[in-house]
Amino acid sequence: MTAGQMNLTRRRPWSERIIEGFLFMAAALGVLTTIGIVVILLYQTLLFFQQVNPIAFLTGTVWSASIQPYQFGVLALVSGTLLVAVIAMVIGTPLGLLSAILLSEYSTNRIRNVVKPVLETIAGIPTIVLALFGTVIFSSSLLGFLSRETSDGIVFGRSFFAAAAMLSLVALPLIVASTREGLQSIPQHVREASYAVGKTKEATTRRILLPAIRPQIATGAMLGLGRILGDTAIILVLLGATANLNEASDVPILGTLQGTGSTLTSFVYANSPSGDLNQPEKAYAAAFVLLVMVLATNIAVDVIHRRARKAGTWIT
Repeated sequence: MTAGQMNLTRRRPWSERIIEGFLFMAAALGVLTTIGIVVILLYQTLLFFQQVNPIAFLTGTVWSASIQPYQFGVLALVSGTLLVAVIAMVIGTPLGLLSAILLSEYSTNRIRNVVKPVLETIAGIPTIVLALFGTVIFSSSLLGFLSRETSDGIVFGRSFFAAAAMLSLVALPLIVASTREGLQSIPQHVREASYAVGKTKEATTRRILLPAIRPQIATGAMLGLGRILGDTAIILVLLGATANLNEASDVPILGTLQGTGSTLTSFVYANSPSGDLNQPEKAYAAAFVLLVMVLATNIAVDVIHRRARKAGTWIT
C-alpha cells in the first residue's frame, strides 16, 4: 500500500467506518444464523436417529406412527415433494419463458403495461389465497378428471396436479424476471446482425438469444424451485396431509397425478408443536431432509450464477 493510499484510508470519515461495521455485522449474523439452523436441526435429527434406524427412515416408503409395528419411512414424503416440484416446473418454466420473450421481444408498451403488473401481483399474492383460488377451480365438475371423483359426481379437488398447477404460479414471476434480465442484457446490435444475414425475429430468438441466456433461464428456474420446495399453504389445501402416496386409480401416471399425498413441508407443520400431531422430534428429522434439499438448490443457483457471468463475457 502506497503512502497516498494510507493517507486516503486515514481520511475516511467515521460514518463510513460505522456503516461498514454494521454491514459486516449483518453479514456475519446471517452466516451465523444459517450455521445455527443447520447445527440445531442436525443435532435434533441425530437424537431422533437414536430411536429410529436412519437407513429405514430415509429409504422406507410407509409412515405408520399409530399402529404397531411402527414404521417411519420418509421416502414417500421426499417422492411427493419431488413429484409436485417437477410437475410445477414443467408447467411454470415454459409459461415463464414464453411470457418473458413476449414482454422483451414482441410486445408493445401497452401490452407490457398490462402483463407486467399482473406478474407483480401474482408475486405478491399470499400462497394461501392461491390455494383457495385453486380449490374453487379444481373442485368444479369441468376439471373433475384432474382429481379424485366419486360416483355421485362429487369432485374432491385435491391432487398432485392441482397443487403443482398453483405452485407453478409461485415460481412464474421469478422465471420471468430472470429470463427478461438475460434478454435485456444482450446488446441490440446482436439482434441487428442476425437480421442483417436474413434471420427472422423468431429464428433470432430461438437460435441466438435463448442459447445465450441459458444460465439465466436455469437460475430463474432454480429460484422458482426453491420457492416451491418451501411452500406449505398450497400443499395443505390442494394436496392433502397423508404421509403416504394415495393413487386415485390403477392407471399409470394418471392415477398418481390424480391422487393425494404430502410433502416434507406439510409434514413438518403437522408434527411441529403447533400442529395436530405435536411430535417435534419427527418434524426436526423431516425438516433436516428438506433443508438439505433447499441448500442443494441454493448451491446450484450459485454455480449457475457464476457460469452465467462467464457465459456473458462473449457479448460486447
